[in-house]
Amino acid sequence: MHIQESGEMYLETILVLSKEHSNVRAIDIGEHLGYSKPSVSRAMGLLKNGGYIVVDTNGSITLTDEGLAIAHKIYERHTLISKFLTALGVDAQTASDDACKIEHVISDASFEAIKAHAEKRLAEQK
Repeated sequence: MHIQESGEMYLETILVLSKEHSNVRAIDIGEHLGYSKPSVSRAMGLLKNGGYIVVDTNGSITLTDEGLAIAHKIYERHTLISKFLTALGVDAQTASDDACKIEHVISDASFEAIKAHAEKRLAEQK
């Protein structure tokens, strides 16, 4: 099943928040993203029905293996693209904002080429 950009954003946010907190709840996601409770609730329902998250009886949200794989993919893209843009002289906030847009539309082939180039440059600097 193909997941929309907004779904990817939610999954990435759940991953980031789970690194900071033992329990991630819908309210935490809404606060982090600045989204309304109804919007987050609808998205959590879609992600749950799609098999990307599990919500326990206490409202704690956990990524499934499929949700975790997508979240890691998007997070890796965001992190690498942000670092790449910063290395080019873009300020950190703009780099992060731009990476957030790029990470959802860049092809796997283009991202892998950027990743290989970045890794090569890092190896040359050592």
